[in-house]
Amino acid sequence: MEIDKLCQMKTMLRELFHFILHLRLHYQFLLLSGGYLLGGLMAGTMNESQFWIQFLNVHVLLFGGATAYNSYWDKDEGPIGGLKNPPKMTGWMHIASLLMMYAGWIWAWQVGMVYFLVYGVSLIFFWLYSTPFFRWKGKPHLSLVAIAFSTGFNSVLLGSLAAGGAIDSVLILAAAGASFVLLSLYPVSQVYQSDEDGKRGDVTFTAHYGLAMVKRFFLVTFFGGLVLFSSAMSFLYPIPATALVIVGTLSGLVIRQNIVSLTGNESEYDRVMKVKFIASLSFVLFLLASNAIRYEWIQTEVLKKLF
Repeated sequence: MEIDKLCQMKTMLRELFHFILHLRLHYQFLLLSGGYLLGGLMAGTMNESQFWIQFLNVHVLLFGGATAYNSYWDKDEGPIGGLKNPPKMTGWMHIASLLMMYAGWIWAWQVGMVYFLVYGVSLIFFWLYSTPFFRWKGKPHLSLVAIAFSTGFNSVLLGSLAAGGAIDSVLILAAAGASFVLLSLYPVSQVYQSDEDGKRGDVTFTAHYGLAMVKRFFLVTFFGGLVLFSSAMSFLYPIPATALVIVGTLSGLVIRQNIVSLTGNESEYDRVMKVKFIASLSFVLFLLASNAIRYEWIQTEVLKKLF
């Protein structure tokens, strides 16, 4: 009897560990937090405690829950973004992922009605993206819309609102730019999921247009997005915006060099994920440092003159 209980406990702990893996928190914090941090920088004001509390809400409960919810329906066995060997998911994880997102939505209410509504729109887009009832992920154009708004555009708005800022035309320009940059590498991950996507009947952007279009799509969206949000930033912070254009252009050229040589072979997965990780992390670190200087989390008179 004791042995059975011990086995059950081990099974529960193993499943809990697998669920936590499917949240892909390293992915949320290090790759997908750039939009939220950009929103905080563009806010021009900083409610620090609320900003960081809602950072956890957005990236753990909303993004993490949505990622687990998507994994439940995908049932991938091959490499996916942030997980090379995804473990199998069980029934309770479906409910748990939804509860996480809805708990975060309720929590969002304390920031205000606009924040609550923007959070809810992201939640709906995440649901439309993954659920078999609509399955926007399996539609080449609707999948881009869902990701652009749920993970890109709205995360900038949420970051600004959580910091105490407001939504204006400059913020919308920055959010549009961040969405394009985020989307630029999105189809690249699909190159290595084509077999899994095909089994589910999903027609992704990559499956529909092919690898050559994925490479062209990167060029247009990455550099177009860079122009948009650096232009928005230049209205408030001209010197950092100039630095962003220079560094962003150099990074884009390096990424392009790696993408141009892709053939779609699974052996390229590690290299692609490394390029994607470095590019996204660089963007996140730049914005984190910019926030730290702008809002005096780092006390330095020289750097403060840049903002």
